[in-house]
Amino acid sequence: MVENNLFKNGDWVQGKSRDGELIHGFVETVSDNREIVKVNVVESDNEKAVGKSIWIPSKWTEKLPDLEISNEAHLLALIDLALLSKDETWFNGVIR
Repeated sequence: MVENNLFKNGDWVQGKSRDGELIHGFVETVSDNREIVKVNVVESDNEKAVGKSIWIPSKWTEKLPDLEISNEAHLLALIDLALLSKDETWFNGVIR
């Protein structure tokens, strides 16, 4: 797993929730002490968790490699995701 101080808003992560559910999403908030992160769940083995934001211990979370935008279709998919999540800050971080 990644050291706690490496997480920042917009990072894509995977890990487990407090209930042991597998999650994949992006960091919305990092706590002041960096021990927990708020993750917007994009995929999960619990369908009810998808689309929700959950707080989980950062030690249960792993940062995923940065995305490489290689074509227009990828960019359009990211635009759609940013619009669905209403997260302009995340989108601007991705396309930097």
